[in-house]
Amino acid sequence: MEGDEVNVDAGERKAPRGSSSAAIDAAFRESFEAFYGRELKPVIGLAFVLSGSRAGAEDLAQDAFMSALRHWDRVGAYDDPGGWVRRVLVNRIRSGFRRRAAEVKALARLRDRGFEAPELPAEAAETWAAVRRLPAKQAQVIALRYYDQRSIEDIARILDRSENTVKTHLQRAKRALALMLGEEETDNAHH
Repeated sequence: MEGDEVNVDAGERKAPRGSSSAAIDAAFRESFEAFYGRELKPVIGLAFVLSGSRAGAEDLAQDAFMSALRHWDRVGAYDDPGGWVRRVLVNRIRSGFRRRAAEVKALARLRDRGFEAPELPAEAAETWAAVRRLPAKQAQVIALRYYDQRSIEDIARILDRSENTVKTHLQRAKRALALMLGEEETDNAHH
């Protein structure tokens, strides 16, 4: 399907198929709404630290959640649907994808209208600005590791890379950030 399909085989499991009764439809909506409510802020934060745009971060996150909603019967059965949404997000950031207005209207009814991208202390804002100057894969690994606090294994699954590749990107990114920021070590990236 156009831009929505992402191959996330790791951690995938099949959901039992059932009838499409009103009770199942209600459970489907409640399941997605609970997931959306739990994951929205961290996903918008991740989009913000990767894109540097407050308005763009929310748009990008909404796009990723719309993809999840369209495929919720499949995505909701994954062991880590949040990882799937994050993968869609980083793919969209990489490709410069913009959301369609009709989809935003549908999600607007669900979302917390009062959310804004996180305010960062000056030092953290400088660090994340430096992260955005890194090559895309390095920036994604840093954001997923330090902002989203994902494990190396999770990051490898989200980005469809080996754990060794993720470790290499992480190591290179930390070295580059240390040079950019004039620091000796960046093990504790700023939130």
